[in-house]
Amino acid sequence: MEILAQLWSFLGLLTVLQNVLPSQLLTLLQSWWESLQDILNPYSYFEIPEFNGYYGVDVNELYRVVHLYLSTLDGAASRRLTLTRPKNSGHISFIVSPNHTVEDSFRGHRLWWTHHVETVQDSLEEKRSFCLKLAKAHRKTILSDYLAEMSARAEEYERVSRDRRLYTNGGNASCELAWASVPFRHPATFDTLALEPELKRSLIDDLTAFANSREFYKRIGRPWKRGYLLYGPPGTGKSSLIAAMANFLHYDVYDLELTKVVDNSELRALLIQTTNKSIIVIEDIDCSLDLTERMAMSSKKPLGGGGGGSRRSGRSSSLDSGAGDQDSRVTLSGLLNFTDGLWSCCGEERIVVFTTNHKDNIDAALVRCGRMDMHVLLPTCGTQAFRSLAFNYLGVTEHDLFQSVDRCMQAGGALTPAEVGEIMIKNKDDADAAIRAVLVALQMTILRGRRECHEADEEELVARMQKKMSSFFLDQATTGGGHSEVYEKLRSPADGVKEKVGGRWQRKVRCFVRMKMLMRSPSVNGI
Repeated sequence: MEILAQLWSFLGLLTVLQNVLPSQLLTLLQSWWESLQDILNPYSYFEIPEFNGYYGVDVNELYRVVHLYLSTLDGAASRRLTLTRPKNSGHISFIVSPNHTVEDSFRGHRLWWTHHVETVQDSLEEKRSFCLKLAKAHRKTILSDYLAEMSARAEEYERVSRDRRLYTNGGNASCELAWASVPFRHPATFDTLALEPELKRSLIDDLTAFANSREFYKRIGRPWKRGYLLYGPPGTGKSSLIAAMANFLHYDVYDLELTKVVDNSELRALLIQTTNKSIIVIEDIDCSLDLTERMAMSSKKPLGGGGGGSRRSGRSSSLDSGAGDQDSRVTLSGLLNFTDGLWSCCGEERIVVFTTNHKDNIDAALVRCGRMDMHVLLPTCGTQAFRSLAFNYLGVTEHDLFQSVDRCMQAGGALTPAEVGEIMIKNKDDADAAIRAVLVALQMTILRGRRECHEADEEELVARMQKKMSSFFLDQATTGGGHSEVYEKLRSPADGVKEKVGGRWQRKVRCFVRMKMLMRSPSVNGI
């Protein structure tokens, strides 16, 4: 009772002093008291509010970083957590509940995060902040490194957990709806791709090195971007590879349709609206725009003049789409600036991918190093790629017919992964039938290839004979031999004979007729 009486007496004295002493003196005494508490307290406290400024209108980016970082911690470190899941996302994250604390550790030192939430008086708004508590003795040694580690982990968590989007350009680039998007949920991964192991490992290493090279690109003074040219026959998995790259890096995908772009200015506007950590794709680049025009123009040099003017006009000429769309005025120069010009550095951590079935149809300036850094040939299905498809489609790792399939591929049998996959889908319930069907298809491609080679050899031989005989009759006709009619018959078949282009029998008949005409010629008999 005596202690309580003394306590009440002390509180009464403080009340009297508060009413008697000047406010300036009271403020000074309060400051001294807080300083004494700071000296006696072994911990330091750092407040991170949600908004900056006196009026709280500027968003504090560090608050968002702490929010993401705490989602990566072990949930057992806190007694109470709040679970959340964004719309159209399967990822569940958690955050510390209001006015609760979670413990963290860094380099063997303990730290505590407290989530403060206060309701503003006479308002429905809430004032939120995080408070970091750590020992004063380790403040200077670990604080800066801890914050850097926290930012890196938060950025990685955001990259992995965020809902990725697939964009396409459908409207005017000057409006906000220039890019329309849907959730990107393509299931392709490098584990499911039908690629040879060496090519797959090369792509994974290159993508990993690119994603971890922020400081490297900054040090060498180059924009943080990379270009890939994917080329090969149809059905070799170019689109699936792009999806696997996006899933591996957790990037958004921008599918750019060049035929819908009006001019170079709109192309730049579309580029500005793309985000970081994205893949910009132009599929079938040789079909989207006529990229061979500059090569054709540069080859037409005026007589007696240099090629400089031709090259210049070809470079600045408009590239019309293959569908004859005259509204598109995107030039090769604009496309080059899009991939490697000043406008290409308006963002970072971007990948530009071109795909084509015919690499030779693309202007060399568009695919040189610095624009398309890595050229990836996607060939027909190889032995290891076939085994990968057999495992993915049929669940088979070994089979008696695998050796026969390998021999057929080595002998020249060629099927694309799409063709092999279609055969396996039709026979997905019977692995033996599926592999036998693939083997038969490979054998058919071998026979077809041999027949085409044989016909090509015959056609070349007939062409040589025709050239020699044509030269002979032409000489006879020009020297007055009177065989111009025979020469005309040689150039065109008789009216009653219906020519079949590429037919072996027709070529034999024509060759036989020409030989008989040659033997009946008086000039030949007299030789």
